[in-house]
Amino acid sequence: MSFALTLPDGSKKEFESAVTVSELASSISTSLAKNAVAGKVDGEVKPLDFSLAEDHEVAILTNKDAEGLSVLRATVAFVLEAIVKEKYPEIKLGQAEISENGFFIETDKEDQIKVTELPELEKALQKAVKNGQAIEHVQVAKSELADAFKDDPYKQELLADYGETVDAYKLGDFVDFGFDALLPNTGKIKKFKLLSVAGAYWKGKSSNPMLQRIFGTAFFKEADLEADLKRRAEIKERDHRTIGRDLDLFFVDPKVGAGLPYWMPKGATIRRIIERYIVDKEVAAGYQHVYTPVLMNLDAYKTSGHWAHYREDMFPPMDMGEGEWLELRPMNCPSHIQIYKHHIRSYRELPIRIAELGMMHRYEKSGALSGLQRVREMTLNDGHTFVALDQVQEEFARTLKIIMDVYHDFNINDYYFRLSYRDPKNTDKYFANDEMWERSQSMLKAAMDDMGLDYVEAEGEAAFYGPKLDIQTKTALGNDETMSTIQLDFMLPERFELTYVGADGEEHRPVMIHRGIVGTMERFIAYLTEIYKGAFPTWLAPVQAEIIPVNLDAHSDYAKKVRDELIAKGFRAEIDFRNEKLGYKIRESQTQKVPYTLVLGDDEMNAGTVNVRPYGTEEQNSESLDEFMDKLSKDVASYSRED
Repeated sequence: MSFALTLPDGSKKEFESAVTVSELASSISTSLAKNAVAGKVDGEVKPLDFSLAEDHEVAILTNKDAEGLSVLRATVAFVLEAIVKEKYPEIKLGQAEISENGFFIETDKEDQIKVTELPELEKALQKAVKNGQAIEHVQVAKSELADAFKDDPYKQELLADYGETVDAYKLGDFVDFGFDALLPNTGKIKKFKLLSVAGAYWKGKSSNPMLQRIFGTAFFKEADLEADLKRRAEIKERDHRTIGRDLDLFFVDPKVGAGLPYWMPKGATIRRIIERYIVDKEVAAGYQHVYTPVLMNLDAYKTSGHWAHYREDMFPPMDMGEGEWLELRPMNCPSHIQIYKHHIRSYRELPIRIAELGMMHRYEKSGALSGLQRVREMTLNDGHTFVALDQVQEEFARTLKIIMDVYHDFNINDYYFRLSYRDPKNTDKYFANDEMWERSQSMLKAAMDDMGLDYVEAEGEAAFYGPKLDIQTKTALGNDETMSTIQLDFMLPERFELTYVGADGEEHRPVMIHRGIVGTMERFIAYLTEIYKGAFPTWLAPVQAEIIPVNLDAHSDYAKKVRDELIAKGFRAEIDFRNEKLGYKIRESQTQKVPYTLVLGDDEMNAGTVNVRPYGTEEQNSESLDEFMDKLSKDVASYSRED
């Protein structure tokens, strides 16, 4: 009985008997068969020897396809497992995972594999490629695999999810499962690189054993591998955790609290400048800044819906006795609602804008914590505006204008707008009021249309209480991230029974607008650190001028005089009093990425001038201290922008 295989272009090939994916590729063209690495059968990736005996939709995957690249990486991961198992027979194997960034395998043994052993493992991989060993796709009885992995608890646990027969792959005596498709021969492996090792809890749970992950990547072309390694070097150079350590900005010590950053003086300076900037910006825009407690009665979060929707991300409540339960706040909204409710409000007061640099706490898993990006304690640049219904669009536009002004000052240009709606097919996780959702979503869309701004629409990205505008930025590492948000909320005013007295003397329900201009201080500073590569613009730099006396005995007094005058004018300056060579101290100032280095010797002291060396240049200029301070003033006033 014949069957038909439908190809991606819609054409069909008919066969009288079963054919493999490889044979199908050969029937199409010799070049396709040569470049084929796997097949995609009815949407699922299958190996080249997969048998086709009935009607299917089939695509041949080659080295030009993303899924084809995943097959290559899976093959390298599988061969690497075989190599480490041969080298360390006692080793246990966990999961192997393939992603757009490469692959990793999980291992566990008493003395974990060191990063210094990776070159030796790479040589073994290269030898396997040169030998061109067959990788056999087999179907194995579950009981046989259970026996093969009888001493490996991780494989035993993974095997429990499979049926009685398991698709597996063999390389010599080594066998493993869990791969969709692998290349049929180690000789087809092309370019690869083992990158690093790191610890990770089994299945991401901190209660499970700590395993080791060996990370690597692979490509079909040398040029692609070189480009990827260059990209990774750039990522490493921009990593805010590395820069934060090198510039002594912050640290996180799991011994005293994982996910709880300690801000060192220089990092605290950057944060303080940003916080002052934000507060001044918001006050000028009509916001009333407040302070509210980090603890709140649990009942408030039950009323708001946070307890029902975000309970897993909240710390356990504290029993204060006599029925009182306090909660570390995960959100500032209920706190600002209490500020609003403290007085009877009139329509003449609206809009009422309340803002705070509000500290919050989230119960993040240990494995998810990362520098300043993912923390357990954070300070949100938060604000809530209470408006009448007819004020929504005007206030929305006003808020967005503030955000765009802030982006300009911080030189953030790579961003786009996303209108985030609820998922109409999965409404369970959202506030149940269809009329509210339709009205609020249409209001946000109309506001964006009135402003003439381009945007994308995304279902399923809304907050549980209402739709929002997310401003999405590209981080220095190329990731898409929500920097700012404006959220429209009809729900919380209803749940907390918020009112204002209208012109008619009757009580009316306000609409609440949630907005965060730069998100949390922690994440924003991580973002800026990576964007600037630690070379903060003059207005943000923790030290704006590093003063280096050529001779400590002869020039220290003049250096102190220059420093004191700079500080008196509000600038941030330090003197390097270390007994080191001049060249070393100048290089150190560059390494610390100080915007200006001032070298003071006899000529400068006698003339009352400073020798100015801007960061990142070979330029040197001798100028009066007043001229230099004027330059600093212009840098600060313009937020270090030239336009």
